[in-house]
Amino acid sequence: MPTTARNLREPVARCFCALRKEIPLQVLVRENNVEQALRVLKKKLQREGVFREMKRRRSFEKPSERKVREKAEAIRRSKKAARKQLQREGLLPMPKKKVIERGAR
Repeated sequence: MPTTARNLREPVARCFCALRKEIPLQVLVRENNVEQALRVLKKKLQREGVFREMKRRRSFEKPSERKVREKAEAIRRSKKAARKQLQREGLLPMPKKKVIERGAR
């Protein structure tokens, strides 16, 4: 990584995801706030499915169990895609948006 002014000012925490080896995850640590950077890193790792993958690899999974799991995941994905399509077409109501209230700092 080339050294730039930004690199010198803000330390960077990197994590190479096992699922996406070619693209590293990168979290910037701003104002030495490591706790916030860790929260952001955990959120990114969870979104990538790293924790799920680690849990799955803890013990051996029989090929028959793997097939059952993968089939269930495929069914879940297809149901979600069908639900999203129906929502886009207006046949199902859209999910309610979450309102995030920020406290005074």
